[in-house]
Amino acid sequence: MSYLLSKSKKNHPEANGQVQKITPESAGWEYVGFEMFHLKEKQTLSFDTENTEVCFVLMAGKATLSVGDETFAKMGNRATPFERIPPYSLYVPHNQTVDILAETNLELAVCRAPSQGNLPVRLITPEEVGVEHRGYGYNKRLVHNILPETEPADSLLVVEVFTDEGNTSSYPSHKHDQKNSETETYLEETYYHRFDPPQGFAMQRVYTDDRSLDECMAVYDGDVVQVPKGYHPMATVAGYNNYYLNVMAGPVRKWRFTWEADHLWVNSEEYANKFK
Repeated sequence: MSYLLSKSKKNHPEANGQVQKITPESAGWEYVGFEMFHLKEKQTLSFDTENTEVCFVLMAGKATLSVGDETFAKMGNRATPFERIPPYSLYVPHNQTVDILAETNLELAVCRAPSQGNLPVRLITPEEVGVEHRGYGYNKRLVHNILPETEPADSLLVVEVFTDEGNTSSYPSHKHDQKNSETETYLEETYYHRFDPPQGFAMQRVYTDDRSLDECMAVYDGDVVQVPKGYHPMATVAGYNNYYLNVMAGPVRKWRFTWEADHLWVNSEEYANKFK
């Protein structure tokens, strides 16, 4: 199994409901942390943001979240991410304690990056999430920009993507792994995958130009792919729709990337016209 693939513990969660935990230390990088919790109705969780900023994404179910003297009651608007409507999320800065009560069974994503900033706690409503359609033909996907670079945060970027069966995503292949570049920013990235129906799978590849890194993974429901560098396209298989939640972070909070030259033509008008 690839060292870039973190298998879900959804069948044997921790006592606190945790089924995924990626830290900079476990991933061998500097910035991105990601955790996934599956909480039962009425289960509680107390979470310390420590030295990180955190974006809590209510993937499915409802919860009440309390931070200091602020309470956000019964947030949540979807029973499954495959409803394809933007979720509720909560941005919380460093050195805060967040108390969480699951009002229903809850799938809660915790997206983290180092921060010493002093931005306020902020509820991100579905109406504030940017919705866009990208690509053509067999490269179409639906994107929800939960925490884009146009909205305040220190280093976190959070987005969710829906890709229909038989389509590709994060494609044409692109990379964002250069710290001293006029065309790229250095952004570490995680992909949290879901499938409908849940027994499905997809293929994701992570590779560099010189192929010193070249990993191809079969990804199942609840798995996380870690992208420390290189290109990272994903392809679905027939019969199974895919969802993934991306977390990105780095020293410069801008999404600047380079396309892989061999496949750039897929963005062309000529390719798009085939599907009009």
